[in-house]
Amino acid sequence: MTIEDNKKNDEAAIKRVIMSFVEALQAKDLDGVMSIYAPELVSFDIVPPLQYVGADAYRKHWGEALSSIPGPINYEIVDLSITVGDDVAFAHSFNRLSGTMSNGQQIGNWLRWTACFQKINGTWLIVHMQASVPVDMETGRAVLSLKP
Repeated sequence: MTIEDNKKNDEAAIKRVIMSFVEALQAKDLDGVMSIYAPELVSFDIVPPLQYVGADAYRKHWGEALSSIPGPINYEIVDLSITVGDDVAFAHSFNRLSGTMSNGQQIGNWLRWTACFQKINGTWLIVHMQASVPVDMETGRAVLSLKP
């Protein structure tokens, strides 16, 4: 098998990992959601705190998020790009989680997503992730109306 074939296989494997995350999220399967993250994950998410260190801290965040949306959750990914090396890779895309929170508030803004993967014991896992939204520099407020 050529190096190019290996990279294509790894890219397909990472895409399957991401899609299994989406399926788990829509099913509100917390274990499935967490299966994409390495134990030593560092995440810069759009919600406080400034960073989450370790999958256990991030698990708590996802548990709270899933329980705050009593109805269906939809998750979309567009413009997914995956670049693969020997045992590290990165992906970026525009993502949107949408649903209705327990207080009736509708959520569903697009965000920018970047993930750094590492091949650990033959499995691609996220070791670092960052989600962000653009900011209007004059007002200091997030710009949430943009679409890919």
